[in-house]
Amino acid sequence: MTASIVFKKTKMMIKKSIVGLSMLLLSMMIPATAYSHTTEDETARQLFEEVYNKVYGPQGCLLSYDVNLVGVYKTKGTIWYKDNGKKMKFIDARGTSWNDGKTVYMVNDKKKVINIYDANSKEMNKYTNKFKFTFDDFNYSLKEKNGKKVLVLKQKKGAKGTVKEAQVILDAKTHTPEMARVKVMLFWANIKISNFKSGGISDDLFVFPREKFSKGYKYVDNR
Repeated sequence: MTASIVFKKTKMMIKKSIVGLSMLLLSMMIPATAYSHTTEDETARQLFEEVYNKVYGPQGCLLSYDVNLVGVYKTKGTIWYKDNGKKMKFIDARGTSWNDGKTVYMVNDKKKVINIYDANSKEMNKYTNKFKFTFDDFNYSLKEKNGKKVLVLKQKKGAKGTVKEAQVILDAKTHTPEMARVKVMLFWANIKISNFKSGGISDDLFVFPREKFSKGYKYVDNR
């Protein structure tokens, strides 16, 4: 498979899974079980867990993301999480999506279409699942660079996930995530993270405001 074909496939995958790519940083923080640690691995994992709790704790979180795939494909938006990521809301250039943990409403403002899905449906998970991986697939380490802490994950031989390598840059003092660099197939995607807030996220944010879309929009129920 040539590099151009791989790039096209990677770009198409990311276009179909903007949320999945923006969630890569967060999925890298999911704790693994039955993991064999070295001292360096243990330090890195403890830091992952600290950031994980900021993102996935019961208090919820907010962050803005700016994705750049080798300067060719770009997108940005804002996303909210709560209840271990079961509840989610995001806004990007195409529209807004609400997920209250049971039902997902995806609003396409350009087409004036609202697609409705069950939150646990295969349709909702088929693209984001492409980016899932576990700690057992990687060797990882922690270093400091330019006054920042950098967590580095490198895929082990034999691992089958699409993510080959990842780097997460954190504020050295607060451990707030500022950027993730993710290698998918042969290409690097840079994800800048800003406006990070942990806590104070209301459940009301994840409830679809149907009254705002009562006229001019077509509803498509995919449940």
